[in-house]
Amino acid sequence: MIELLAPAGDLEKLKIAILYGANAVFIGGVKFSLRSRASNFTLKDIEEGCRFAHQHNAKVHVTCNIVMHEIDIEGIIEYLKDLEEAGVDAIIASSPSILKLVIKHTKMEAHVSTQASVTNQEAIAFYKELGVHRVVLGRELTLRELEILCDKKTVALEVFIHGGMCTSYSGRCMLSNIMTNRDANRGGCAHSCRWNYDLYYKNNKLNPEKDYFAMSSKDLCAIRVIPKLVSLGIDSFKIEGRMKSLHYIATIVKTYRMLLDDLEQNSLKDFSYYEEKIARAENRPTSTGFLLGMPTIQEQLYDLDQTIPSKDFVGIVLDYDFKTKKATVEQRNHFVPYSSLEVFGPNHNEIINITEIYNEKNESLDAARHARQIIIFYTDFPLEKNDLLRLN
Repeated sequence: MIELLAPAGDLEKLKIAILYGANAVFIGGVKFSLRSRASNFTLKDIEEGCRFAHQHNAKVHVTCNIVMHEIDIEGIIEYLKDLEEAGVDAIIASSPSILKLVIKHTKMEAHVSTQASVTNQEAIAFYKELGVHRVVLGRELTLRELEILCDKKTVALEVFIHGGMCTSYSGRCMLSNIMTNRDANRGGCAHSCRWNYDLYYKNNKLNPEKDYFAMSSKDLCAIRVIPKLVSLGIDSFKIEGRMKSLHYIATIVKTYRMLLDDLEQNSLKDFSYYEEKIARAENRPTSTGFLLGMPTIQEQLYDLDQTIPSKDFVGIVLDYDFKTKKATVEQRNHFVPYSSLEVFGPNHNEIINITEIYNEKNESLDAARHARQIIIFYTDFPLEKNDLLRLN
């Protein structure tokens, strides 16, 4: 079975990703991770996350993918052993030194990070000889190149199918270092490529009619090439986004889970159906990246808004009483009484029309406007814990 691998920035997102269809999640610890601004996991969190994942027949991969300097080496073996004790299934690393330590000192799987920019068979053979279990291929490969690598596959291969694309090779960027003194390859990326810029030539602004110039790439969306990727024999499909929202994770994971299940059951719908589902999440414009060939100007974000903000996600279900039909919801965005809501859950999609809403003191409200406020309403539709609610 192909693994659907989802990102998780905290425990809540880890659980949602698994409940919504991920076979595995990848997370960052407080050490040796490339996302220092993400809500990285303590060892206690990792232990709880692994316990939850294993109860749901899922796995946990931990990223240790910084570019190692001498100062970073202290404590790495002890940390790896702590991760193994916590129940971690695999370590993702770009440094051969970390990969060797995982193989030598633990029984966890060693996965080569995309930061290693593995794009050819000789590189795969090198890591295979080192003893790794899986190679996460660089995001710069076309379908034809993937086909060649899969034809000669000697180790499990993983590819990215959705999420942010970097303007440099597989994330190995120096813009952040130069412009902000934050080392992108040691956990401090400032995402300088996604900033807005003015362009000047000899003190003359080149784009006076525009507010800014942007040079970021569109996000990757492989919806339309999933059948081809499946036929190649890829072992794991990876979604990027440990810093994304809960709603984003649930929506993207469930959509790809649905697509893969439909494909397996020979009931594939038109690709636009899945693309419309994806579009309900907070999202940037998307393209197929390198998969269909060298990207063109159409795959770049020039003079465009870089995000498509969404306030559709309004709450997550905490509890439902089947006798009283009372739903207890944690608010995530502003909504009002008598709204039409889409129930978006692991097991169903349904439209419900609510009437009055109340706070925990059973006081009637004219709006749910406070962050993470506990809201109560009544509905005949049997909601489930961890269902998401969004405006219809």
